[in-house]
Amino acid sequence: MKAMILAAGLGNRMRPLTLYKPKPLLEVGGKALIVWHIEKLKSIGVTEIIINSAWLADVLIGALGDGSQYGVTIRWTREDEGLETAGGIINALPLLGDEPFILLNGDVWTTFDFAPLLDVKLNGDLAHLIFVQNPEQHPHGDFTLAEGRAYTFDQNVQGENLTFSGISIIHPQLFDGLAQGKRPLAPLLKQAMLDNKISAEKMSAAWVDVGTPERLMALDLQIRQGVYV
Repeated sequence: MKAMILAAGLGNRMRPLTLYKPKPLLEVGGKALIVWHIEKLKSIGVTEIIINSAWLADVLIGALGDGSQYGVTIRWTREDEGLETAGGIINALPLLGDEPFILLNGDVWTTFDFAPLLDVKLNGDLAHLIFVQNPEQHPHGDFTLAEGRAYTFDQNVQGENLTFSGISIIHPQLFDGLAQGKRPLAPLLKQAMLDNKISAEKMSAAWVDVGTPERLMALDLQIRQGVYV
C-alpha cells in the first residue's frame, strides 16, 4: 500500500513560524511533524510515499529529499498554488495508482497505530475515515459515526458527532471524472456519505491538530516530559 502526506498548506495560523519553514517541518519532541508520519509508515512496511508541496516547496523537498535517509521512497508533486486537499490528491493520482492508499494530514500528530490501516477492506466503499473525540477548538465535530458508518449532520442519523482526524484510507475512485484544479475534499466525502460509501472508526489514541504556535509548544513539552509513551 502507498501513502500520501498532505504538506502543501500555507500554515497561516502558525505564522511567524511558517514564514521561512513549511509547517510540516516544524518540530515536536526534536523531530519534524512530517518525519513522525514517515517513520510510522516505514515501521508498518509502507515505503512508497507521495508528498505534495507548494509553500516553501524547495525547503521541504531539500529537507526530506528522496526519503532514503528514512528508508523509504518519497515522490513529490508540486503545486504552483495550493490546490486544496482533493485538488492535491487528483494532481498526485498518476503516482498513487488505482489501489486504495493511506492519506495523512501533514500537520497532525498522533500515537495512533497505523498498522490496522493495512487491514482495512473497503468492500465497495470509497473511503474509511479515522475519527477522534472533538477537541476543545472544534467542539461540534465534522461528521456522525454510527455502527461503523460515517454520515453528514444533514442526514440526522443517531450516533456520535466526531472530528475527522486527517487519517484515512481513500480509494482513487472517489475522484473519478474530476478535472485537475483547486478542490476541497469535504464535499466529496459528504456526497459519498449520502451514497453510503464511507466507513469509519473512532481512535482511542492521543491526537493533536497542531494548528497554532501555542498547541505546537504544548505538544512539544508533553512529548519531552514523556506524557505520550
